[in-house]
Amino acid sequence: MSSSSTIATSTASQFVTPRQNRTDARISSGEQQFSKEELELIARLKRRDREVRAHEQAHLAAAGAYAKGGPQYTFQKGPDGKNYAVGGEIQIDSSAVPGDPEATLRKAEQVRRAANAPASPSPQDRSVAADAAAMAIQARIEIAREKQEPESQTDTKETSS
Repeated sequence: MSSSSTIATSTASQFVTPRQNRTDARISSGEQQFSKEELELIARLKRRDREVRAHEQAHLAAAGAYAKGGPQYTFQKGPDGKNYAVGGEIQIDSSAVPGDPEATLRKAEQVRRAANAPASPSPQDRSVAADAAAMAIQARIEIAREKQEPESQTDTKETSS
């Protein structure tokens, strides 16, 4: 059974195109003319695009082999006609390794690091990190049980002889 989690950047709803007002002063940018509000929006969209891409790249770099493909972005078209990333996500394999609690522990720790990799983890990132921490705890319990089983079998042999 395979399980995956999504680590994501929240989509910002603050990037709404300002209402067009024909009396706005127009500022020329190359061959296009934009109002002051449109230029401010373009600047915010460019900044958000850089943040989103850096956020998702941090997840991708930390996830390593557990990343299921590359980042998927949500775009918003700016007044300049360009698409800007305003949200994103990466699918990551967060399933336990069957029959191998040590491998599950290593995987859980890497998934947790991947979820927390960006400078500002999103609520979804924190949720994935918490799930990975729970998976790590379960793996540690299984490892401890496996270490106790041989001891209890040795104790049983000593008392029966």
